Amino acid sequence: MTDGDFRIVHIELDERTVVRRSPDIEQERAVAIVDLLDDNRFVPVGDRGGPYKLLLSIADNRLVLDIARADGSEVDRLQLPLLPFRRIVRDYFMVCETYYDAIKHASPSRIEAIDMGRRALHNEGSNALQARLADRVEVDFETARRLFTLICVLHIRPTRGDGT
Repeated sequence: MTDGDFRIVHIELDERTVVRRSPDIEQERAVAIVDLLDDNRFVPVGDRGGPYKLLLSIADNRLVLDIARADGSEVDRLQLPLLPFRRIVRDYFMVCETYYDAIKHASPSRIEAIDMGRRALHNEGSNALQARLADRVEVDFETARRLFTLICVLHIRPTRGDGT
C-alpha cells in the first residue's frame, strides 16, 4: 500500500442533518471539502487501505462517520458522542458571528484579534477530534481541522420559520 491509499477521495454530509445557512457558512463548508479532498491523511486502524469515501451525519446525539472504500465496500462505522464538542462548537459559532460582523465595520486590528480567537477555538476543536479518533482512525492535524469545520456545519440546526 502507498500513502495515497490512506486518504479520503469522496466526502458527503448527510443532507437530512445539513441546513443551508449563510453564504459565509456555505463558503467555509465548500472550502473545507475541497481542501480535505485535495490533501488529507486518513488511516483506519488495522485496515488494509483505501482510498476511502466518508459520510458524516449526526444521529442520536452522536457524530457518525460511515467509512467505505472508493469501490463502496464498507470499512467501519464510528460513532462519537457530541457532548465533548458542544462547548467548543458553541464558542466557535459565537466567535464566527462576531468575526463576520466585524469584517463589515471593525478596524483591521480588531478583525485580526477576533480571527486569532476563532483560529484558536478551531485548533482546540481539531485537537479534540484528533484525540477522539486516535484509537480508531489516524488523521493528521490539517485533516482534523477540515473535518472539524464540517462537524460544525452539521451542528447547525434550523430555527422556526425560514430555516435559518
